Amino acid sequence: MTPRYPTVSIHRPTRLLLSWTAAIMVACLGLASPSQAQLNYPARPIRVVVPFAAGGVADITIRIVTESLGEKMGQRFIVENSPGAAGVIAARAVLSSPADGYTLALLSNGTAVSVPLFKSLPFDPVKDFAPISSIGFFDFVVGTNSDSPYKTLPDLLKFARDNPGKLNVGTINVGSTQNLSAALLKSIAGVDFQIVPYRATPEVIVGLLRKDIDVMIDNYVGMKSSLLDQKITAVATTGEGRSVILKEVATVAESGVKGYDVVSWNALFAPTGTPPEVIAKLNSGLRDVLAMPDVKQKLLDLGIEARAGSPEDLKARLVDDIAKWTKVIEQAGIPKQ
Repeated sequence: MTPRYPTVSIHRPTRLLLSWTAAIMVACLGLASPSQAQLNYPARPIRVVVPFAAGGVADITIRIVTESLGEKMGQRFIVENSPGAAGVIAARAVLSSPADGYTLALLSNGTAVSVPLFKSLPFDPVKDFAPISSIGFFDFVVGTNSDSPYKTLPDLLKFARDNPGKLNVGTINVGSTQNLSAALLKSIAGVDFQIVPYRATPEVIVGLLRKDIDVMIDNYVGMKSSLLDQKITAVATTGEGRSVILKEVATVAESGVKGYDVVSWNALFAPTGTPPEVIAKLNSGLRDVLAMPDVKQKLLDLGIEARAGSPEDLKARLVDDIAKWTKVIEQAGIPKQ
């Protein structure tokens, strides 16, 4: 025989109290869930969109860094290359994704250059992106053919002053940081020389070795083999301080062009609106990874000084570089693209 149990009657006020209590608990759980998600970040792989082709300096840099960062944070970082269109394709891919820390952007000094160089960009790097941390900094090398009579930058500038318009300086394409570095040198030094644009670094090197141009400006890694083979002589570097690789080579400023300073950089950004806790966690991870001796050495082999920083410092650098290159582009008369 099936046992029977007494029926418990719950009065209406008690039922209402229980309902309200349950509703409040559900609401509290709902409010807590985003914070809980942030505490568990990252809970799945993170995508980093790079506005350059695979195999370039920026691509190799971010792969070195994210490999170690992924190990530290316990999640895989997936690097996605989206080159072309002045970084617009890459920026759209990031900005169309949720601001949750799972889609990040690699931006660079080239992003700062793009703002004044193009008539209009469909994004504002200052307003639309939240800075996380810088990754690496690198200056450029001013090099001559090792057979050249010009052994120092003052030699080159003296020739340019004595022979206006006859010195030929080779760089990659118009609007690149290398190209604008030459335009800035021309402006600050107050000399007249020809800036000859090429499509890629190997073509600039061939032009220098064939003596079609007198001098070139490019990054260390692109010139590395020719420098080591002593086919090209480094006569100056473009940073405010001496290069971490070519410490024996004087800077442009040390060579008499006071105030000249060109340093390029790569950095990690997220869409604006990304939770500050996520930004802080990524910043902390990058600080640890970029201090690792093996990571520092791998980047140094590329001519890059590994250096993390605060989001505030990164934002200030982006704003300052936009202002700096706006002035250079205007003075050089480079038409907007």
